[in-house]
Amino acid sequence: MAVYWCTEVIPLAITAIIPVLLFPMFGIMQSKQVCMQYMKDTNMLLLGGLIVAVAIEHWNLHKRIALRALLLVGVKPALLMVGFMSVTAFLSMWISNTATTAMMVPIAQAVLNQLNSSGADLETEKIDMETNDLTNSLELDDKPSTIGVESAASLPTVLDQKNESDSELNRNPPTASTGHKDTKERKQMCKALTLCVCYAASIGGTATLTGTGPNLVLKGQFNQIFPENGEVINFASWFGFSFPNMLLMLFLCWIWLQALFLGLNFKKTWGIGIENSLKEKRAYGVIQKEYRKLGIMSFAETTVLVLFILLVVLWFSRDPGFAPGWSMVLFDRNNKEYVTDATVVIFIAFLMFVIPARKPQIRSWSRVRTVSEESVSDEQPMTGRLLEWGTVQHKVPWSVMLLLGGGFALAKGCEVSGLSKWLGSQLVPLRSIPHWGIVIILCLLIATFTECTSNVATATLFLPILASMATLIHMNPLYVMVPTTLSTSLAFMLPVATPPNTIVFSYGHLKVSDMARAGFVLNLIGVTCVTLSINTWGHIIFNLSTFPTWANITFGI
Repeated sequence: MAVYWCTEVIPLAITAIIPVLLFPMFGIMQSKQVCMQYMKDTNMLLLGGLIVAVAIEHWNLHKRIALRALLLVGVKPALLMVGFMSVTAFLSMWISNTATTAMMVPIAQAVLNQLNSSGADLETEKIDMETNDLTNSLELDDKPSTIGVESAASLPTVLDQKNESDSELNRNPPTASTGHKDTKERKQMCKALTLCVCYAASIGGTATLTGTGPNLVLKGQFNQIFPENGEVINFASWFGFSFPNMLLMLFLCWIWLQALFLGLNFKKTWGIGIENSLKEKRAYGVIQKEYRKLGIMSFAETTVLVLFILLVVLWFSRDPGFAPGWSMVLFDRNNKEYVTDATVVIFIAFLMFVIPARKPQIRSWSRVRTVSEESVSDEQPMTGRLLEWGTVQHKVPWSVMLLLGGGFALAKGCEVSGLSKWLGSQLVPLRSIPHWGIVIILCLLIATFTECTSNVATATLFLPILASMATLIHMNPLYVMVPTTLSTSLAFMLPVATPPNTIVFSYGHLKVSDMARAGFVLNLIGVTCVTLSINTWGHIIFNLSTFPTWANITFGI
């Protein structure tokens, strides 16, 4: 399966169902035991998260959030990168990084088209617009007036300005060196802005438990291998650890891309004391135009936003760690956990299939409809509820469900057969190395491996082995499983490493060498941030300084 996942000779989802065929045939596990691995609590958590993401995309809530944020930050090069990276990372926390990148890159491309327009063309267009406006005002004035006289008097001045501008361009044409410099700056800006989108999408997904596949693989395999762990990993604990790490990586990524492509002239890139140029105003106008196209927030958008906020609040308050959560008070009995994060997200997803997409009208029976109601019905999708099954069936990536289940089945087979213990024992010599050194070595190994294969497949293959190794050397399993899981998302060097990289590369602004050069350093930055995080606040959140009793288990032989 590892070879098939790495080479993709057959679809990943089909490779994931091989355990259903082979494990019973070789006497490793019974068929019913294998099949149970494909629909666990973690799979339902993934499904619910995907359904909520579909609702956000279906009603364009993600686009509204993105454009509004970009309007706030402005279009200076450094601020523009901050805006795109912040919005992309935030959206990637809740919806897939592929969907986020596919939405953000066209917006970035439209902004770049305006920023890359010729300055001379823009100036000529501005003067032509002024000339046309004045000419039109003279044609519309049938009676002589003061305004008309003033307009007529100002017309020669504008025409003289246009002629002077043309003469100036003819007298002082741009030199070859100036033109080459401007072209180089435009290309560098294109590279920086497109790369920051795909990198921010990958980084942002690490912040939440449902943000990317490897996080859910960790949760599922950790609960399967260490069933008595007391749910150390839940939405709140993961967010508390990963969100600060995500912010740190995002900031350093922004600094690195700016230094690599835009230079360290902060006065120029930040626009300190410099008024927006005509090109920047045009770029800002593009964002404004796209935002105005969305119109006012509909009832459906508002409802989806409220449900999304409710979901996040319920996730955080279910088991916050520092106080009893609502699930512990209301539902959990006899030291058994009845409600999980999957229960919460399935509840919100269920509501989306019940709540109507339009505001209910409480009135007497009548066939009279106002003009406003008719216009709303023409503009909004014809649907009775926030979500219809056809929409979900079409947009949910069902192959990911099989891939996740196949990973759980493979991990269970390795545990039952004793393969995990044998492979883990081969890493026992690492015991002589300090724990922080082990983390660095493993993170570098995983970050390199994930450049060539799926991040979900990478996490699926390595996590059971690392869990076995940790127990054999009496090291807290979370000390290696958490940072290596984050390292599976550090695929920044190759266009084929992740779908966001592929999407950005397809726009033609980048060479493979550009992505490899930027991604290599970013991989090192990522490993450094992950190592720093797990050895500082990670120690406090997961209590990594001790070997827990729940980790003292014996792997199957």
